[in-house]
Amino acid sequence: MSVQPTQPAAGETAALSAFLAALQYEHVPAPVVARCEDLFLDWFACTIAGRTARPVKLFESFAATMGPAGSGSKDGAQVLTNRTFSSPLFAAMVNAAASHVVEQDDLHNSSVLHPATVVFPAALATAQAIGASGRDFIAACVAGYECGIRVGEFLGRSHYRVFHTTGTAGTLAAAAAVGHLLKLDADRMQHALGSAGTQAAGLWEFLRDAADSKQLHTAKAAANGLTAAWLARDGFTGARRILEGPTGMAAGMSTDADPACLVDRLGERWALAETSFKFHASCRHTHPAADALLDLMQARGLAADDIASVRCHVHQGAIDVLGPVTDPRSIHQSKFSMGFVLAQIALQGRAGLGEFTDPALRDARVRSFLERVTMVLDPEVDAAYPKRWLGRVQVETTDGRHFEQRVDTPKGDPGNTLSRPELEDKALRLAAYADGASPDEMRTVIARCWRLHDEAGVRDWLA
Repeated sequence: MSVQPTQPAAGETAALSAFLAALQYEHVPAPVVARCEDLFLDWFACTIAGRTARPVKLFESFAATMGPAGSGSKDGAQVLTNRTFSSPLFAAMVNAAASHVVEQDDLHNSSVLHPATVVFPAALATAQAIGASGRDFIAACVAGYECGIRVGEFLGRSHYRVFHTTGTAGTLAAAAAVGHLLKLDADRMQHALGSAGTQAAGLWEFLRDAADSKQLHTAKAAANGLTAAWLARDGFTGARRILEGPTGMAAGMSTDADPACLVDRLGERWALAETSFKFHASCRHTHPAADALLDLMQARGLAADDIASVRCHVHQGAIDVLGPVTDPRSIHQSKFSMGFVLAQIALQGRAGLGEFTDPALRDARVRSFLERVTMVLDPEVDAAYPKRWLGRVQVETTDGRHFEQRVDTPKGDPGNTLSRPELEDKALRLAAYADGASPDEMRTVIARCWRLHDEAGVRDWLA
């Protein structure tokens, strides 16, 4: 089937599509390839860590009911959480939902996008279905990151106040990755982005209710992006100017969109390499303050009981996302509570997976410390955001002393990144968290990730 012979429209969507279609593995610098392998391992471990979460079990059930008959066949793509097989669509959906549950997946600062949780599920499912090589997979994932990050930056700060960027820009990121694997030309890639953009969705309102929607955002972004690319391969057309057009995404979802972001140094600036790893198991907006408080307590020799109050100087995005969570009632909601996260930092010296539990939600000491934490908008911190996520806390002690600490580069950012040994340790801890893989299985996965660029295929990760 052929695409309708319409005249291509000039503009940023067209230029971005042309770049994505033309990108080859050989164009990607070696450090970017290595970082893609790092990010894939991190995503893989996050996915199996989320396997027992209630929303993930519901997605597994949905896939088993609505997916293709004979899902036990190994001809499709693997659902990593339960090691079954399904169609690429449903495998991508479940894996994307699972990888966003434990709040340890990556984040790109200036786009405020979690690229891994939408790019890798869609790309892996398609690559397994078509028999793509490791190099094909890497190139496709780089395309997905480069697309999604630029779309997130394009939509701007106003978008993020209402929309979960990973659900919106993430849909186009998934479409770009799958479209690259399917070898779409520039014209069909543009149609794929058009069909992805018209499906893009994800609203923050769920946070007020501790609802499960965040997993739906990533699941549908991956699945809808995959759908858009496969349809475009067969000739399905989409809006050519879905991003910058007069009734496109920017028109309906942003008041500060900047089309120049879509084509910013294409082929020269590798946005994938700017992506941060998550050190704490919580919303990334809590991390700068968590790092600052931990540094201050260690430097001053303070214990939790020494602290009368913590005043967090934050950007507006943190207030928008964390502000509604004043009384966390679920584990997932507690990851979006600045007070709860800082209580764990103060009481336990860390905010890892093991600190976010039902007993912790009911712990009187946690609740007491939570009430001592406030957030205030800081003009300097806000002006730096989202390119830089600064941390600044002011602490008053019970004996009347006052201290201040700031962090300019939170742990996990490119300037303070996780080394491969640290990523291996994180992956092993994530694998053990929900018995997603044995230590031996995970070490095999780790070794395979480090040679992903030489792998003949990307199937059979878990027996």
